[in-house]
Formats: sequence, C-alpha cells, structure tokens
Amino acid sequence: MNLILGSQSTSRRAVLESTGREFTIMPADIDEKAIRSDDAQEMPLLIARAKAAALLPKITADAILITADQVVECAGEVREKPESHEDARRYLASYALEPAQTNSAVVVTNTRTGKQAEGIDIARTYFKPIPEDIVDELIADGAILHSAGAFVIENEIMKPYIDHLEGTPDSVKGLPLELTLRLINEVS
Repeated sequence: MNLILGSQSTSRRAVLESTGREFTIMPADIDEKAIRSDDAQEMPLLIARAKAAALLPKITADAILITADQVVECAGEVREKPESHEDARRYLASYALEPAQTNSAVVVTNTRTGKQAEGIDIARTYFKPIPEDIVDELIADGAILHSAGAFVIENEIMKPYIDHLEGTPDSVKGLPLELTLRLINEVS
C-alpha cells in the first residue's frame, strides 16, 4: 500500500527516509494558527487531525497517510515556530534554564478502511547556554525560524550546545519513529 507523508517538514521526511520505505509527500494546506488549545499535548494532535482531514479527500488510491505536528513547551509556555528573530532569541536563551519539551503528535489513517490511530510522544532537550554570536549564526542560517521552539537538533551549529536528550532524536525532529510504525501497524 502507498505511504503518504502529509508534511513538508524536511526533518520528518528525513526520519521516514531512514526506514528505507518509499513514500510520497503531500503537505496539508491548513491554517494551523486557527487551531488552538490550552493543552500543549492536545494542540499538536488537533492540528495533525486537521491535516489528515484536509488531505483525505484529495487521496484517490489506497494509502496509509501519516500526518504530524509538534509544539514545544518551556517555562509554562507553548512555543510553535517563532514569529520573529526576537522570539527565536528569547526561546534559545531560555533553554539554558529549563529543558525544551517537544510534544509530537502523529495521526495515521488507512484510506481504504478509514481506520485511524493516533498518539503523542514527549521528549526533552537540555541545552547548555548558547552564546549570542551562535544565536546570530542560527538565525542567519534560517532553519530554526521554521521549527517549533526555534531549534533543530540536527543543525551542526546547534549540536555543541545540546547537553542531553530524554527521548529519541526522531521524536524531537517531529516524527517519533517507534510511535509512527506502531500506528501504521494498527491501521494496516
């Protein structure tokens, strides 16, 4: 059965490519900012469900559709993609004080049967203080401006400032692989 990743995230694509499975990419064009929740674990799940709902009518062949979303929690604040360079600076400075918790939601749908399974995976990234010149370099690079919480753990510039992870790198990248594979099996 065809496998479709309903995301344009390069990190999610890289995680799925690591499995050796062939898949196609079909990003959902939804207004994620219109979907809100006070619960930082529910919100990415609501967005992942909305992505699936937007894509399902466009899929004509039998397939397994994977949609996902992620928010970062730190210091009691929900952090999506930074809206400005100042947001990114503030986020990165705060990570030396408290870990960045990634709440990654995955929704997997079998388009032939309509069966759907979903789950949340949580990981924590602990950072060392990030010097201001490195923050400038990260912002100039631009990748962090398109990532929840303004960080990308696979970024070579950022790697030296990661102290340790609780959880898996694939979860921090936005597609927890163990959870995703389990959900694919549940709907297959």
